[in-house]
Amino acid sequence: MLETLSIVLRRIRETAHLMVGQPDYQRYLAHALQRHPERPPMSHTEFVRAAMDRRYGKGTSRCC
Repeated sequence: MLETLSIVLRRIRETAHLMVGQPDYQRYLAHALQRHPERPPMSHTEFVRAAMDRRYGKGTSRCC
């Protein structure tokens, strides 16, 4: 039962992150290591910053 609760809570956390535009870092790491083994993966901080830049722009205005 505790394991099931843990899985449910993890899914809720992933869903909340996706709702605000924050992709899953662990999923990114798995992808980066499998598909791009020659490149070092981004740190968690770099990953969050890149996701926010993609979502909100890098200092640019999307208006007018």
